[in-house]
Amino acid sequence: MNFSELFKLSGLLGRFSPDGKCLASCVQHRLVVRDASSLQILQLYTCLDQIQYLEWSSDSLFILCAMYKRGIVQLRITVWSLCTKSVSYIKYPKACQQGVAFTKDGRYMAVAERRDCKDFISIFVCRNWQLLRHFDTETQDLFGIEWAPNGCVLAAWDTCLEYKVLLYSLDGRLLSSYRAYEWPLGIKSIAWSPSSQFLAIGSFDEKVRILNHVTWKKITELEHPATIASKKTIVYKEVEKSPTVGTERLSFPPTRALASSLFSTQSKYDISQVPVSLQYIKPVADRANPKVGVGMLAFSADNCFLATKNDNIPNAVWIWDIRKLKLAVVLEQLCTIQCFQWDPCQPRLAVCTGSSRVYLWSPAGSVVVQVPGEGDFQIMSLSWHSSGDSMLLLSKDNFCVCYLEREEVK
Repeated sequence: MNFSELFKLSGLLGRFSPDGKCLASCVQHRLVVRDASSLQILQLYTCLDQIQYLEWSSDSLFILCAMYKRGIVQLRITVWSLCTKSVSYIKYPKACQQGVAFTKDGRYMAVAERRDCKDFISIFVCRNWQLLRHFDTETQDLFGIEWAPNGCVLAAWDTCLEYKVLLYSLDGRLLSSYRAYEWPLGIKSIAWSPSSQFLAIGSFDEKVRILNHVTWKKITELEHPATIASKKTIVYKEVEKSPTVGTERLSFPPTRALASSLFSTQSKYDISQVPVSLQYIKPVADRANPKVGVGMLAFSADNCFLATKNDNIPNAVWIWDIRKLKLAVVLEQLCTIQCFQWDPCQPRLAVCTGSSRVYLWSPAGSVVVQVPGEGDFQIMSLSWHSSGDSMLLLSKDNFCVCYLEREEVK
């Protein structure tokens, strides 16, 4: 495993292009486009103000940079055609967490709307932005929408005060409605499996419920207890270790890199014997947005595993075997989980915790990787290259690229 040098960054704004050929990053008001392999600068652009959002077009030919400080609030969506230079307007979009969703093939767009104190969804054909379907939803306060990867089903879910998931077909028919319970806080996160066969719903009650695509009924309920008791679950516990340096590397005065490695905290994974008690934080009930419930969900690319994080147990990642519908692995970290993401090509999970280490898990085992370099490089986010051969590691002020060797999938 190799690492590039550190490069300047602001706002955690670094993205690989969809075709994997380029890497875009932002430093204040400057946009830097690099070759993804050599990291040589290809283009350098200067914007009028600090860049606060960055996104590639799906064909990797364009980059969108948003400067919200210069923005104007308008209750409509403006669609700009980069081919014909025409402009289309979509009225009444709802300002919710996830109010616009495109199908994976880019053919259709769904928009959450709010009119006359009622929620609606409009589906548009992206080729000409013609309205395909417009229908109301049985929600109190529509919170988000997301297409299944195959583009055939649209999931819509209600505010956290109302546990309700609605599943619609492309022509606007209500296929099913699911409600796990009625009065407590409801849905916190949602994730489709890549095959569109499963919909995982993370809730404030610290459980994940998985629906199947045939009947849209619950097939299992995954709990996140503070104590792991099953002998069939492997618990990898991160523990600190003292750095070791061979005598052949010792010199006086020590080099800066050697001094940094000598005095930096390193860690490794130990396999804990069950039962294992995980660090549990009791939520503060009288505050908004309590740290409780399953707030992060992600399926592996082969649909075989599901990774989750229960915000009550902030230092743990739970990895479930979907084939057996059982908990397979728990990664217990020293610090709070900031981000995790699956390799797009094989069942390999990368985790970061705000430290200078990256944590990798695959069915073959788990490993802690220390990012070399001087200073304190605190990794707050990460993203995989589309090939699965490298990762972009992002801190508040810097980024680097981690190059991996491809594992054989048994």
